[in-house]
Amino acid sequence: MITVKAVSKSFNGKKAVDHISFQANDQEIFVLLGTSGCGKTTTLKMINRLVEADSGSIFINGENIRNRKVEELRMGIGFVMQHSGLFPHYTIQQNIAVVPELLKWNRKKTEKRTYELMDKLHLTEDILSRYPHELSGGQQQRVGIARALIADTPVLLMDEPFGALDNITKADIHSEFKSLEELQNKTIILVTHDVQEAFELGHRICLMDQGKIIQTGTPKEMLYHPKNDFVRDFFAESRLLLEYKVTTFQDIHPFLTPESYYYEFADTKNSSVWNILQRLSLNRNNSETDEKLIRAFNEYRKLQMI
Repeated sequence: MITVKAVSKSFNGKKAVDHISFQANDQEIFVLLGTSGCGKTTTLKMINRLVEADSGSIFINGENIRNRKVEELRMGIGFVMQHSGLFPHYTIQQNIAVVPELLKWNRKKTEKRTYELMDKLHLTEDILSRYPHELSGGQQQRVGIARALIADTPVLLMDEPFGALDNITKADIHSEFKSLEELQNKTIILVTHDVQEAFELGHRICLMDQGKIIQTGTPKEMLYHPKNDFVRDFFAESRLLLEYKVTTFQDIHPFLTPESYYYEFADTKNSSVWNILQRLSLNRNNSETDEKLIRAFNEYRKLQMI
């Protein structure tokens, strides 16, 4: 869906993005991960031409973005930014309706779509007449997502969308984000510096440093097949937790003895070992089950590191 070929961008003679290439596939969440200043946000903004590339080419669905008028290009791309980016002097209803107005939708169509998204994002209709400053951070972020989704574009760009939220609110939104039907058929490029967020939401991760791509791969590939010491060290601090989160019950099942096949997990074979252990922790009588799962996880983990 999105192809970036040999793209570079400099500011005041300093390269922010240095000859990078990648592909984000149809219906994939592709994460640009890295520390502040690594070039990930500049890369994102070049895709909708908020920043113009100095060299290289970017294609969306096979078409070079430079062949389209900027306004048309942006109306076909959803965009969510940090701190929601809502217009402070517009009501919530007016904020959500910004793109439909540009697309000249009639009022009934806009209202119907607004109410659909409010319901899916767990927002109550009474906030539509309020202003952004009257909402909590989590509500503002959900409204920002609703505004980006209302036109149902095939591409969604997200720049640190959850960065300003506290951890509890962030965890709730992550859970909703993954299950939201509206996002299942979109190609999403998500910028973050949060390693756990990248692993929880991304199908593939593109790790950047100093304007270059260091490695691209699935969460498991990044952990178990790091390209170099930089990649290994980048994930070192939270590595064990990340491994628990990327390893599924299906992965460890071959290492469980037949009598320890847990039927309660049969319908959640793609659940992470971390989530299963979290569920089991609510029941004090599950210590033996915990131990068997952890032993199976360690056996699986050893094989991945060979």
